[in-house]
Amino acid sequence: MFDTLLIANRGEIACRVIRTARRLGLRTVAVHSDADAGARHVAEADAAVRIGPAPARESYLRIDAILAAAKATGAQAVHPGYGFLSENAEFAEACARAGITFVGPPPAAIRAMGGKSEAKALMAAAGVPLVPGYHEADQDPAKLAAEAAAIGFPVLIKASAGGGGKGMRVVERAEDFAAQLAGAQREAASSFGNDRVLVERYLAKPRHVEIQVFADGHGNCVYLFERDCSIQRRHQKVVEEAPAPGLDPAIRKAMGEAAVAAAQAIGYVGAGTVEFLLDTDGRFYFMEMNTRLQVEHPVTEAITGLDLVEWQLLVAAGGTLPLGQDDLAINGAAIEVRLYAEDPQAGFLPQTGRLAHLALPEAPPHVRIDSGVRPGDAISIHYDPMIAKLIVWDVDRPAAVRRLARALDQARITGFATNLDFLRAIARHPAFAAAELDTGFIARHVAELLPPPAPASSEDIALAALGLVLGRPRAPANPWALADGWRMNDEAVEMLRLADREAEIPVSVRYRRHGGLSIGTPDGPVEAGGTLVDGALTARLGDRTVRATIVVSAERVAVLRDGADRVFGIIDPLAHAGEEAGGGSRLTAPMPGRVIAVLVEAGAKVTKGQPLIVLEAMKMEHTVAAPADGTVTSLPFAAGDQVDEGVALIGFEAA
Repeated sequence: MFDTLLIANRGEIACRVIRTARRLGLRTVAVHSDADAGARHVAEADAAVRIGPAPARESYLRIDAILAAAKATGAQAVHPGYGFLSENAEFAEACARAGITFVGPPPAAIRAMGGKSEAKALMAAAGVPLVPGYHEADQDPAKLAAEAAAIGFPVLIKASAGGGGKGMRVVERAEDFAAQLAGAQREAASSFGNDRVLVERYLAKPRHVEIQVFADGHGNCVYLFERDCSIQRRHQKVVEEAPAPGLDPAIRKAMGEAAVAAAQAIGYVGAGTVEFLLDTDGRFYFMEMNTRLQVEHPVTEAITGLDLVEWQLLVAAGGTLPLGQDDLAINGAAIEVRLYAEDPQAGFLPQTGRLAHLALPEAPPHVRIDSGVRPGDAISIHYDPMIAKLIVWDVDRPAAVRRLARALDQARITGFATNLDFLRAIARHPAFAAAELDTGFIARHVAELLPPPAPASSEDIALAALGLVLGRPRAPANPWALADGWRMNDEAVEMLRLADREAEIPVSVRYRRHGGLSIGTPDGPVEAGGTLVDGALTARLGDRTVRATIVVSAERVAVLRDGADRVFGIIDPLAHAGEEAGGGSRLTAPMPGRVIAVLVEAGAKVTKGQPLIVLEAMKMEHTVAAPADGTVTSLPFAAGDQVDEGVALIGFEAA
């Protein structure tokens, strides 16, 4: 075994690899961009090396900089994590030339599975079943359209290189094919440097089931059972669990053996995942093979009791697999969800900013948190907006579902919008409890999972006001500095102005002569009192005792409690004095990003919903559409321009 390991990645996967390496007694080296100089993975490693500016292409994707860091720190091995260079055959070869062990498969295996089209040809030869489709090299749009028509709509366009749902489009009608193809190719080229696509029959209600395989350099290969990743949004996984609920043991065995055959067909070594679509009739079809560790590997670890990173390091050092197929067994059930900085109520728009408050439940072995951030850390435009992975385990799936719901209720995050409430809704949905899983789960239940925001309750308003009042600095030694509202001859009344999304809420706070407060809300007064210690509020609201976490900033007060978070704006009347109404209409950038396509010209007449401009941020495309029928009056930016959040992208006049 080597003694120094460099992790060529960032965030939660870098922290996760460091954790196992430290347990094995290895020295760890982190690499970081300028944006990550103070990141958690840098702090947790034994040594750290700067490799470039914030953009990934100038830092985490620089093979020369990473190898120079390995040489400078004496690292004998490099773990690529996932994403970035983890499936880059040139990087694996460069490591070999430098005499450094690449903790991953041989370059030839990476290349064999690097292109979806080539991989499907290999799998067909190995007898692994494929979804009917077109996987050839001719990329002429007319040829692709003809093949799609021959397959029959709906079809799925997929980027041949890469994964993660990027460069993927479902096309329902022939007349939409050209536009969807252009979008898929553009996103594929941006994400993977390769715009080649394949076209397949779109299965209406499949499950996404993947098999974890592991092989060593001595001819041994096993499958560590399956994960169900069917709950997805835009082909990106939201919930992953192991084992797949209700999977027939015969199908599990057949899928596992097919996955092993796929790995052996390309001389695979290390950890890999073979992904299948499982149709309603029990037939399964090869999708792709990921030649790396998967984001969702913790659920496999939870049901097998194994450390997959430890196995990776063992195999990379030339060792044999510790267990054979007959030694492996499933114990219990595990579920993973991904907590993201994104706003589900705004089309899952990624968010940036600082984590004002982060508290996640940890109760091993039942709850596990994998995260690369700490309270106060920033989520930036440059990288994936994942905050953490929350993994639960229990003796069976119903118990794991209950534990997941409870753990999500206990999570406390504020600073920007997140998908926490969305995940809570999934965890408590009857269809999820009943394991009615397929890739259309979210679309089918979107009305229940993303209901229109309800107005703030009087209880939440009272808690916010109480938190603001109790949280003010106090100076008991100086009676003139007290801010408790005491008056000699009367009860004092203070007015607060809160904002609940677009609605302004006037709140009165009456200081009672004999203690306590009467908080006036739109639904009537609430008698209140309580204590606030380090953000933990114990409140008396009438005859009830309520507990919450209060997080206050200059502009917001967040009320965080089990399964019912609410963030209010704080309106300062003086800050808005003298402001005048805005002039002309404009469409602004919802986040910092890069303009990758301008779809109209100045002076163009457009209709409501018509795409106008496409931004790329946090590895995803975001289309800005016309809010109404009207005219584009100006276009200050061109493709390739970087824009800041809130900048006017398009001048627009409504008809």
